[in-house]
Amino acid sequence: MVWLKIRKCLFLCVLCVLSVLCVCSTSGCGYALAGRGSFLPDYIRTIGIPTFQNRTTVFNLETMLTEKVRAEFIGRGKYQTLPESTGVDALLTGEVTNVSIVPSSFNTQQLATRYSIIMTARIELKDMRSNKVLWENAGVTFREEYDATGGKTALDPAAFFQQDTTALERMSTAFARTIVSSILEAF
Repeated sequence: MVWLKIRKCLFLCVLCVLSVLCVCSTSGCGYALAGRGSFLPDYIRTIGIPTFQNRTTVFNLETMLTEKVRAEFIGRGKYQTLPESTGVDALLTGEVTNVSIVPSSFNTQQLATRYSIIMTARIELKDMRSNKVLWENAGVTFREEYDATGGKTALDPAAFFQQDTTALERMSTAFARTIVSSILEAF
């Protein structure tokens, strides 16, 4: 008698598991692997990415950011990027509006030992066929910190100037990944 109840219970458990598996296999959850989806219309194949505008005093920042964004789109494998603003399916424009470098940590002599670079930019992606803005962010802000220890002492100019270049490089990479992901995944 007990054996029959156990068999009946096992049969019902197996039946429940199979029905759950059938339901799960026939319905999609809507999720995709990060970086593989695209919110853009299917006809967009070529994206024009002219060199961004730089309204700051940081030399060559616009070139670094533009190159990183182009490389990120190319890395996604689906889009061709061109440096032109005409003859493309979509146009991505950008403008660096502000960069500030502020000390964020001090030593016992009250000398800065760590700095923060804070960059603000304006980005817009426009569908050239319909002349509609597909994605925009007027206040993208990125922050990167670095130690001011490249020189012999904290007063050595090399302690400041050698480190900010690598911090800008890291920030540009994070900027490109975030912008391209936001555009393609519609966040």
